[in-house]
Amino acid sequence: MNHGEGTFKGAGGLELFEQHWRPDGEPRAVVALVHGIGEHSGRYMNAVNRLVPRGYAVYGFDHRGHGRSPGQRGYIRHWGEYREDVRLFLDWVRQREPNRPLFLMGHSMGGLIVLDYGLHHPQGLVGVIASAPALGQTGVSPFLITLSKVMSAIYPAFSLDTGLDATAISRDEGVVKAYTGDPLVHSKATARLGAEMVATMKWTNEHAGEWRLPLLIVHGGADQIVPPAASQAFFERVPVADKERYEVEGGYHEPHNDLGWEQAVGVVERWLERHLPPA
Repeated sequence: MNHGEGTFKGAGGLELFEQHWRPDGEPRAVVALVHGIGEHSGRYMNAVNRLVPRGYAVYGFDHRGHGRSPGQRGYIRHWGEYREDVRLFLDWVRQREPNRPLFLMGHSMGGLIVLDYGLHHPQGLVGVIASAPALGQTGVSPFLITLSKVMSAIYPAFSLDTGLDATAISRDEGVVKAYTGDPLVHSKATARLGAEMVATMKWTNEHAGEWRLPLLIVHGGADQIVPPAASQAFFERVPVADKERYEVEGGYHEPHNDLGWEQAVGVVERWLERHLPPA
């Protein structure tokens, strides 16, 4: 496995941190990772270590205001910045992996980002994987959600602590300990981000009937941060035949970092195998 890192230009020319993992031989396909709120692209090593030896190149980047990318922690001016960052990232990846099948995978807020992106820009993607996509009321208190809507109009950069329960991300105590001790993880979200996320949840759910790409949703059945019922409702409204949803019985918010992660990541691997175009 070969690991590299660098930067690419996101929306507005902002230099965003990227990292990638490639197999020793020529990749059969590429998986582009989009991480969740408050975390970073380096927290997906179980998926990376499973997929790369099987011939996949995996590329990830840190959102603006996250990880090793610049910007106020948890701040965006509008949701379109996330969408444009993903578009520019995928263009950057295609330049480095020309003519390879390209899959887009996102977790939590990243799951919402990839679903929103797939509805706006489906061209060039073989399929989309959404892990615990933020399509319903998250683990943030309703009071903070209401406050973010009010403050977004008058002080969009007003910063809030999300108050997310770290113990709800995984049943593996080691994962929780690593998360809480990770200097690249933060619990900040600004009023504008909160308001934009709520608006994007609403828009994405309302446009589920326009989905056209092959889709896999993976969700922990006991997820206390993002309700599994929300992804189930979205899944049922998607009109394409090529769709699958896998619910991890008793699973917490991060299927790829939970106890028994091998099962969830195995589902992703087998789905990718079935969707590789003929050689």
